[in-house]
Amino acid sequence: MEILALLLFVSIFLLILYGYPVAFTLGGLSLIYGICFLSPDVVSLLPIRIAGIMAKEELIAVPLFVFMGIMLEKSGLAERLLETMALLFGKIPGGLAIAVIIVGALLAASTGIVGATVITMGLISLPTMLRRGYKIELATGVIASSGTLGQIIPPSIVLILLGSVLNVSVGQLFAAALLPGLLLVVAYMLYVFLLARARPQLAPPIPAEEVAAFRASNYWRRLLKAFFLPLLLIVAVLGSILAGIASPTEAAAVGAVGAMVLTIIEKRFNLEVLQAVMRETTHLTTMVFVILLGATTFSLVFRELGGDRYLVELIEQANLSEYVFLALVMILIFVAGFFIDFIEIIFIIVPVVAPIFQAMGVDLIWLGILIALNLQTSFLTPPFGFSLFYLKGVAPPEVKTEHLYRGIVPFIVIQVVVLILVILFPGMLGWMSR
Repeated sequence: MEILALLLFVSIFLLILYGYPVAFTLGGLSLIYGICFLSPDVVSLLPIRIAGIMAKEELIAVPLFVFMGIMLEKSGLAERLLETMALLFGKIPGGLAIAVIIVGALLAASTGIVGATVITMGLISLPTMLRRGYKIELATGVIASSGTLGQIIPPSIVLILLGSVLNVSVGQLFAAALLPGLLLVVAYMLYVFLLARARPQLAPPIPAEEVAAFRASNYWRRLLKAFFLPLLLIVAVLGSILAGIASPTEAAAVGAVGAMVLTIIEKRFNLEVLQAVMRETTHLTTMVFVILLGATTFSLVFRELGGDRYLVELIEQANLSEYVFLALVMILIFVAGFFIDFIEIIFIIVPVVAPIFQAMGVDLIWLGILIALNLQTSFLTPPFGFSLFYLKGVAPPEVKTEHLYRGIVPFIVIQVVVLILVILFPGMLGWMSR
């Protein structure tokens, strides 16, 4: 039976790599194995299990945060933020790239939607960076990596799904993710600054007269106008969660309403925009939840076949410590990120390894942050890095695929370094997640 469980896992992985739809492969193949090799009593538990999963209140936050992110994309706030930040940091070496990183972090804390952030910044900032003489690889690397900050900086769909799979508090995951997210932002900025200081031709500063004209035109008012509304939304959503005033689901509802209000203030709101946002929200949410149903079926069948017990026995016989096993799982997730989507990794790999870590006494909040940091690389690693696809779709013709691949290498290295730091110093998460 244990061999059947491993065969189920491998066959699902291979079929997904071959191109079969994830949700139907997960649910369909698991159901076939369950009907063929388990008793009817076990299979009859499936509807009850699915009902229990779908009744989780925190999952309501998924469509609400998706709605908030897409609505903010339509509001035009990102454009104003980028223009203002670029001129504010213009005289600093690599100032325009640093501005893109900061705006990426702010959009991550406002939306949590990677595709919307990358496309928005690609449309607005990439032509400007190239026009000002930035090296193509640096410009694309900064935009693609900054766009993925929404994976780790709350509110993050990844953290909500991980909280559901690991059965831990989403609010605690949000709090614990803040420091690693900020660490990534600082690391990106430091890399760009040092690179621009060492090789100014890669990231030329904005001409002094342009910056002077900006500062002479009542720039404090422009700064306040550009920052006030996004920061107000961030404080309303994240502040209410961290202060214990609202749950992530309640805060997501506040964020969805707030995004609509901001779009109305920016005079971008109309029936056509609302319909487009609702259509995209329904599409993305349906995709996530259909995969979740398939993953629930897989998890039930895999465990009933004894797959989790077999893996625990293998680890005990091999005398693997928790850190050695953690290293193996992190490498597996990193490599899997080259080929499959983060949602698939969360629903296929994490349910298999989570009970083993729990048996070892590993802190699941810490584990969730490590997995989220690792999953962030899946948006950047070729051949299926979604950030690269998003950016290539809106990039000028002179930007080739090889530019994108070369540009993201330093930022993947930075992400891996931050992941290792969080592994070595788990205490850095404790003071925020209590």
